[in-house]
Amino acid sequence: MTSYTGRLETFPMGEFCRRILNWYENNKRPLPWREDKDPYRIWVSEIMLQQTKVDTVKPYFENFMNKFPTPEALAEAEEDQVMKAWEGLGYYSRARNLQSAVKEVVHDYGGEIPKSPDHFASLKGVGPYTKGAVMSIAYDLEEPAVDGNVMRVLARVLLIGDDIGKQRTRKQVEEDVRMLMAGTSPADFNQALMELGALVCTPKNPDCDACPVKNVCRAYQRGMVHQLPVKAKKKKQQRRTMAAAVIENEKGEILIEQRPDKGLLAGMWQFPMIEEAPALQQEALSDYLKEVYDVNVKLAATEQRFDHVFSHLIWDIHVFRATAHVQAASPAGSWLTKTEARKLAFSVSHQKIWEEQL
Repeated sequence: MTSYTGRLETFPMGEFCRRILNWYENNKRPLPWREDKDPYRIWVSEIMLQQTKVDTVKPYFENFMNKFPTPEALAEAEEDQVMKAWEGLGYYSRARNLQSAVKEVVHDYGGEIPKSPDHFASLKGVGPYTKGAVMSIAYDLEEPAVDGNVMRVLARVLLIGDDIGKQRTRKQVEEDVRMLMAGTSPADFNQALMELGALVCTPKNPDCDACPVKNVCRAYQRGMVHQLPVKAKKKKQQRRTMAAAVIENEKGEILIEQRPDKGLLAGMWQFPMIEEAPALQQEALSDYLKEVYDVNVKLAATEQRFDHVFSHLIWDIHVFRATAHVQAASPAGSWLTKTEARKLAFSVSHQKIWEEQL
């Protein structure tokens, strides 16, 4: 396969750019963050779109922008409000980092998203992709925005056989994009690459017949589309068995707890939950409720048991229920009415428990 050196020397860059930009102009999806060039809206959308599909993001984006239409509105909001608006999107550190960065924009830049790529990249949670996407789409600067879609498209078009999971490969592809976009509209060019990867040059079953650049695609010419991109297999996900308790008192209040400030699902709310082997869950969960919340109940196993999948692990959650006859307040947990609890941000797995049990 072609090495990095000279990868673009014999590649018809002009034809590739014309074809992909014409295709994008005629096929781009009408998305709410494409309605204008507002850098704040574009920034929010790009953070939401990380590891989340477009169709999932759209209603969240509309709701989020209604609640926090300006950087000032987001900077001044309570964190609980922001997390509630993000509830269900996952990867919640994205929301915290976004709010932290927006506070810096309001404080240091008067609420104006910096036009300097270096200044923007210095903000919390802004990595190379986010920098490239916002700077190119909002300000039309020649900055590459290389996400998974772009890596896949160019691995096939340019016949790149290196592992796309490696930082060195990504850096080289960013340089390829810089060379390819020269003389084009960077905003359109980056979005065209992303859109092609999302709609045509998909991970499985790419629609090569409909591809506007198949005539210059090296993988297509050599019958190697399904062999690319190359990516090392991920480590097998760890599996953990969890027990969660839905406890109501006689007032109809429920017992909930907040996860630690750092780590997985930091700061999110949930029903009391522990990790324990299945045979020991009922007893261990009862002990946990007594020791931590001074709640002495007889737990009953429910039929609800499900897997919740993270990128690196799987929670096998078994749900138990009980009624507490005495309200025992504890600083480590909270008894709240269901109306009060609904205002807090629960992780997706515990939203499933809520929907099934309450």
